[in-house]
Amino acid sequence: QLVESGGGLVQPGGSLRLSCVASGFTLDSYTGVWIRQAPGQDPEVVSCISANSGTTSYADSLKGRFTISRDNAKNTVYLQMNSLKDEDTAVYHCAAGKRYSCSGAGGTFDYWGQGTQVTVSS
Repeated sequence: QLVESGGGLVQPGGSLRLSCVASGFTLDSYTGVWIRQAPGQDPEVVSCISANSGTTSYADSLKGRFTISRDNAKNTVYLQMNSLKDEDTAVYHCAAGKRYSCSGAGGTFDYWGQGTQVTVSS
């Protein structure tokens, strides 16, 4: 399973670091993906990192504010979020897929976490 943490309430302009820890399987052969869903909106792929960290990708709307990383020794994928805006408010899920491509082709997920709430508000 995947378990996310690090969400919470933050003021606009603030930062949060989300973590996604895998248990029951070894994450190092899986692509790691962060997906967010705001109320009433479709899920949006925020960021993606390949199994060996060689490839990363981000949603165009983020404009360099977010950074994805992973520590395979800790079976964990991270999402550093800076300069947060009201529109970043959403539930953030992490997912893992052996056949998911960060190059834009997408794919399927083998694991999906329950999500962590991020609320950006003054």
